Amino acid sequence: MMMLITYDISFDTPEGQKRLRHIAKYCLDYGIRVQYSVFECDVTPDQWVKLKQKLLSTYNPETDSLRFYHLGSKWRNKVEHHGAKKAVDMFKDVLIL
Repeated sequence: MMMLITYDISFDTPEGQKRLRHIAKYCLDYGIRVQYSVFECDVTPDQWVKLKQKLLSTYNPETDSLRFYHLGSKWRNKVEHHGAKKAVDMFKDVLIL
């Protein structure tokens, strides 16, 4: 299932900068960055549970925000892209050497 994850992490403090790095890394472990704080993650239900738990245990609900958009398995018909940074189709455009 495709998940769109967005975040706004306060990075005014060293702790905030650390949270920002960790959240970006967790998202990159499961998906691709499509904008600075936006990730597309094509995950199984089990992977989603693990990723969500990591994110929710890392962010600070007093200063940060996370948004999760469940696009499901038929997401290709629901997403349009225009402009720079052409979208990558993880199933067609990936070359494994």
